[in-house]
Amino acid sequence: MDLPFPGGTVKPNRSVCGRSRRLWRLDLQGRASHLQNPLKPGVLKRYYCMKSLQNLVKRKMFLGLCLLLTAHDMLRLPGTRGGCERASSNQNTRSSFCIGGTRGCYCPRHRMRGDQVLWVPGSDHAGIATQAVVEKQLWKEQGVRRHELSREDFLRVVWQWKEAKGGEIYEQLRALGASLDWDRECFTMDAGSSVAVTEAFVRLYNAGLLYRNCQLVNWSCALRSAISDIEVESRSLPGRTELRLPGCPTPVSFGLLVFVAFPVDGEADAEVIVGTTRPETLPGDVAVAIHPEDSRYTHLHGRQLRHPLTGHLLPLITDTAVQPHMGTGAVKVTPAHSPADAEMGARHGLSPLSVIAEDGTMTSLCGDWLQGLHRFVAREKIMSALRERGLFRGLQEHPMVLPICSRSGDVVEYLLKSQWFVRCREMGDRAAKAVESGALELSPSFHQKSWQHWFAHIGDWCVSRQLWWGHQIPAYLVIGEHVKDDREDCWVVARSEAEAREVAAELTGRPGAELTLERDPDVLDTWFSSALFPFSALGWPQETPDLARFYPLSLLETGSDLLLFWVGRMVMLGTQLTGQLPFSRVLLHSMVRDRQGRKMSKSLGNVLDPRDIISGVELQVLQEKLRDGNLDPAELAIAAAAQKKDFPHGIPECGTDALRFALCSHGALGGDLHLSVSEVLSCRHFCNKIWNALRFILNALGENFVPQPAEHISPSSPMDTWMLSRLALAAQECERGFLTRELSLVTHTLHHFWLHDLCDVYLEAVKPVLSHIPRPSEPPQVLFSCADVGLRLLAPLMPFLAEELWQRLPPRVGSPPPPSVSVAPYPSACSLEHWRQPEIEQHFSKVQDAVQVLRALRATYQLTKARPRVLLQSSEPGEQGLFQAFLEPLGTLGHCGAVGLLPPDAAAPSGWAQAPLSDTIQVYMELQGLVDPQTQLPLLAARRHKLQKQFDGLMARTPSEGEAETRRQRRLSSLRLELSKLDQAASHLQQLMNESPSPRSCEL
Repeated sequence: MDLPFPGGTVKPNRSVCGRSRRLWRLDLQGRASHLQNPLKPGVLKRYYCMKSLQNLVKRKMFLGLCLLLTAHDMLRLPGTRGGCERASSNQNTRSSFCIGGTRGCYCPRHRMRGDQVLWVPGSDHAGIATQAVVEKQLWKEQGVRRHELSREDFLRVVWQWKEAKGGEIYEQLRALGASLDWDRECFTMDAGSSVAVTEAFVRLYNAGLLYRNCQLVNWSCALRSAISDIEVESRSLPGRTELRLPGCPTPVSFGLLVFVAFPVDGEADAEVIVGTTRPETLPGDVAVAIHPEDSRYTHLHGRQLRHPLTGHLLPLITDTAVQPHMGTGAVKVTPAHSPADAEMGARHGLSPLSVIAEDGTMTSLCGDWLQGLHRFVAREKIMSALRERGLFRGLQEHPMVLPICSRSGDVVEYLLKSQWFVRCREMGDRAAKAVESGALELSPSFHQKSWQHWFAHIGDWCVSRQLWWGHQIPAYLVIGEHVKDDREDCWVVARSEAEAREVAAELTGRPGAELTLERDPDVLDTWFSSALFPFSALGWPQETPDLARFYPLSLLETGSDLLLFWVGRMVMLGTQLTGQLPFSRVLLHSMVRDRQGRKMSKSLGNVLDPRDIISGVELQVLQEKLRDGNLDPAELAIAAAAQKKDFPHGIPECGTDALRFALCSHGALGGDLHLSVSEVLSCRHFCNKIWNALRFILNALGENFVPQPAEHISPSSPMDTWMLSRLALAAQECERGFLTRELSLVTHTLHHFWLHDLCDVYLEAVKPVLSHIPRPSEPPQVLFSCADVGLRLLAPLMPFLAEELWQRLPPRVGSPPPPSVSVAPYPSACSLEHWRQPEIEQHFSKVQDAVQVLRALRATYQLTKARPRVLLQSSEPGEQGLFQAFLEPLGTLGHCGAVGLLPPDAAAPSGWAQAPLSDTIQVYMELQGLVDPQTQLPLLAARRHKLQKQFDGLMARTPSEGEAETRRQRRLSSLRLELSKLDQAASHLQQLMNESPSPRSCEL
């Protein structure tokens, strides 16, 4: 009989897996046809992974009514209007996806719970990073610089690169088993996003929150563009450090404090010595500052100093921002190239002098002798000039923090530039109050301190970028015109040139057709468009049904490194432009680093493509990938050497499920995640264990097995009761882990359930029971329940393995099975609560302790094949009954023969090994006739000698402190225990030798 369900027809199909049994096959778009084949020993094959994913995508299993964006991911949560899940750091067009986060684990669970979930793949355009990569590639392959092409031609090349490389991220996501709706891909340079960006810019400008001004910005001379704070890497230098920088012919020394004398005007021998780490900015000095209460300079208040290079008079000013205990207590003031100096200059009305140009060379204000020189070449020339003039007062090593452009490796300069800025104070106050009031929850909560501090000190946000790749700023300069009653340039902001002419005509009083407009060639910071994603992807600024239904969202998950630069800006712009917080909760997960704790970087050669871990790759292929990249020869050599050291034999095939499980096992909270391939490989072995467990279970179920509803299963044997109780507990812990967003709890629970509770304990204990005639009916039902519930619990983390194995389970009678485990009901704790038996679990934990004691005794006496009899004796009568119910599994798991109970008042059996289980329980194991004392005693003596040598060596070590000493003491305790056991065993063996053989005195 055919059983209908959406997508195909289920038909019974026969095959053989050990015994003949029924398998179920879905024709057409249903279950994969390879399911008619029996499970083979070994790991889940890649073929099954791809077939499972292709089948789900083909059948539109990932469609829903709610959006999940990205990298900017949204998820509908129960009891909310909408939701947002952000599962990892921004995906962008510039590079391969970086493994990390908990992507794709929350979505499957909500889908299985019946929530309608749609995860939309999307990426941002990564303006600076993408343009830098394309420019390097153009130079490497064609010897062409960007400015040798027209803007249109260059953008055509970038779009071609995006089409070639942008899909690589999605291929990696597919390989990772991400359940996205691939028909709804989003990109920040798409038409819809571009409309949203323009609208946001115009609205912010009209609200007085966006303005153009000449201010200090982070400037990359190598890129010739302003850069965001997140693209500035603060590198700590302990002292003198030489660095090679782009465009500079020789290495440059940093971490040095140079002392320069500024002569006091009017006093021949008087001078003020200033310490600086930036002598190249001396031509831009406009003052020297001291603390007003510094007694060393009180007599010079109000005096003027001579500039050591130009001889111009400079004021000696007093300012409380000066730290008198740093250096000489006197600092030079360069408002055009230092944020702190700019603030000081504004307080004292000092005019800035810009002496470093956009390309990092010295400007004409420095004089002919320096103009056009690279700033760090000019540094050496200035130092020589100071020595010649007798104004150089030495140098010393000085720890410092150097700002480095993460995109180019160049030292960041602070330059005065006319740019567009977003006023952040008002919006920042609202963002801070949202967290303070509890309207916005940050998890873990310790991030609240960083959030409040950042918004308390937030400055205006420079959104101009001197690039070609990105959203061109919708602002127009009206050539030859000025704002009424003002001499400043006339700029208008509008959605189109036609609208700009209307605005310009109103400002100038002239007909729009007569005006000449020139659009700002700069583009917007990528973070501007990314900050709009929660609502722009839902159709904003149009009032779309999606926007009305799903905004605001409920949860955002992202990397903790993006809390301020992305999350903060989403909150600011979302609240300002929509009137609502974009989400109510933010979950921040750890950064993924390599096993040495280093940030993953192409220049270090430690970036891991998830596909290489999934499918495996040879070292030669890894090295070829490096050579095909854009690293310069020096970086390539370092990266190749590091890669060869980390992966001398390449990367073994680990599989998608193992990689996902390894990532989730670290959890979302706490410190950085140090990922190693060996850890992923261990998870692959765990996959093998599950695979083989299902082979055993499917074989044990037999041909005519009919699963009973969970509510009808009421086990009578203690062992079955314990197993179902552990299964119910696993469901309870998994539910708690997902609700608290602690995926490490989920992975730990599942690992313990499958590996220990099911495989190591129950499967081993039930094997003899399954051979009983007649065969009991309950163990197969318990096995099926463990497989069914266990795989559904596992599905969000190991989708491929769970799909392949769950599809092979016989369906329940009465209703067609779900087409995929991805939409099967996720087990809830309350539905399995009737199986929970904490008291039985507590009793069995003592049985497991006894098993460990028995195995230790067997190991001590080298009982490899023998199955000795065992006796348990308790001085507490109540404990006898505790073991009575588990005697058979105790013997099976302890690899022993018959297990019996010795009355409390009975004498200990002579010649039996003895070990305490607790203060009230003793374990006895039969030795006579099973052990040859003359053979075993020398072996025990040799083992004892080896352990004693280790013990003496540890004792001889000088006690240390901290964790190392704790480990030493722990090892010493372990060795003492082992030595004691060996001494006791030797005593028993000696007793056996001294006693003549006698009939067994204890009947079981």
